Amino acid sequence: MHQIRIHGRGGQGVVTAAELIAIAAFKEGRIAQAFPAFGVERTGAPIEAFSRIDQRPIRTREQVNEPDILIIQDPTLIGTVNLTRGSTKKTVAIINTSKDKKEIGLDLPSENIHTVDATKIALEKIGRNIVNTTILGAFAKVTGLVSLDSLKQAIREKFKGKGKEIIEKNIKAIEESYIKNF
Repeated sequence: MHQIRIHGRGGQGVVTAAELIAIAAFKEGRIAQAFPAFGVERTGAPIEAFSRIDQRPIRTREQVNEPDILIIQDPTLIGTVNLTRGSTKKTVAIINTSKDKKEIGLDLPSENIHTVDATKIALEKIGRNIVNTTILGAFAKVTGLVSLDSLKQAIREKFKGKGKEIIEKNIKAIEESYIKNF
């Protein structure tokens, strides 16, 4: 089973990112789940969401305490929240930042840290600083857990009520993130 923990702030689409991962995995015939950790969060407060992907039914329902993959949508959380809790030397981190991975200061092996300037891509392709879909292109490339095509299908399904223009902008953003810096 692959366990994914996503960190961001309220209003950044953290929960939607987890759902898109699960939908993409379903599109590929795998079992997946996605759910948030809710408390008294408000816009701007640190939040987490989780996804799991497996070939077999997933029986566990608790939060992801030992992530295989971390997705960090908001780099301002580094140093303020224990983002790497429960991580191992094998945990892979995908971080939205323009910094080099050596400058980040996460307690993970350097070779497991992958950066993408999802903010820049989102502003260029979507026109807004909403990086949840954008960073998933990097997630697909780095992990290989879902394909770029299944992510595109997931976006079309999840955003079908938002209109063709929003869907196409998000698809362009994940495509750019998929090829950028890798």
